[in-house]
Amino acid sequence: MISIPVLPLLAAAVMIAVHLAAGRLRFLDVIPRSRWLSIAGGVSVAYVFVRLLPELGAGQEVIRASIVGGVLASIENHIYLVALAGLVAFYGLERVVRRSQVYQPQARESGRTTTGPGVFVLHIASFGAYNGLIGYLLLHRIRPGPVSLAFYTAAMALHFLVTDYGLRKDHRRDYDRIGRWALTAALAGGLAAGYLTSLPEVWIAVLTALLAGGVILNVLKEELPEDRQSRIAPFVLGAFGYAAILLLA
Repeated sequence: MISIPVLPLLAAAVMIAVHLAAGRLRFLDVIPRSRWLSIAGGVSVAYVFVRLLPELGAGQEVIRASIVGGVLASIENHIYLVALAGLVAFYGLERVVRRSQVYQPQARESGRTTTGPGVFVLHIASFGAYNGLIGYLLLHRIRPGPVSLAFYTAAMALHFLVTDYGLRKDHRRDYDRIGRWALTAALAGGLAAGYLTSLPEVWIAVLTALLAGGVILNVLKEELPEDRQSRIAPFVLGAFGYAAILLLA
């Protein structure tokens, strides 16, 4: 009889619930930026710096051992270059979305998306891959175990609050009607892939690095723009509060 780990299923259910319920949390949609979104962003970034980046140090050794000869063999810190690539990729995606909005000013006052249909598909597809990665890592993280899973789930669920708010602001009804369901399906698909496959350790390290870069960019792009009127104190509280919990665990 095949044994299926139950805890990752419960963790995925929590994340899916966030996707489906985030749009109903009207208290988040305020200016200045909701302190709860800033706290959630701080928690997400703290998880990357306190938990993911140290794990990438071990992943770096795996990648270095897997490279034999060639140009890459002389490059130090390969895994951190992958994290940088994840950050740059999402920065490029953000620029595409913002450029599209410049040419869609008439949509801002309506309930429709503020971007073109092609950009909407690109945006949701990119975050779908991101969600699939998060779902896969529910089962295959560098540091396994129920405690690690609990910290990962809490950080990623709060991160979804931040990303959902940004995506809904960009795409309005299109996100509620299509986008959130697509992202939910992608998360479930990533978890299913995790049950069906087990990638080599080197690829787990690469995927974790991509996630780390993506989380940093996706949080900061929501916190930094002046029109969001972000709150520094809740962000600092979330970041250092969760960092303290992770260090004491």
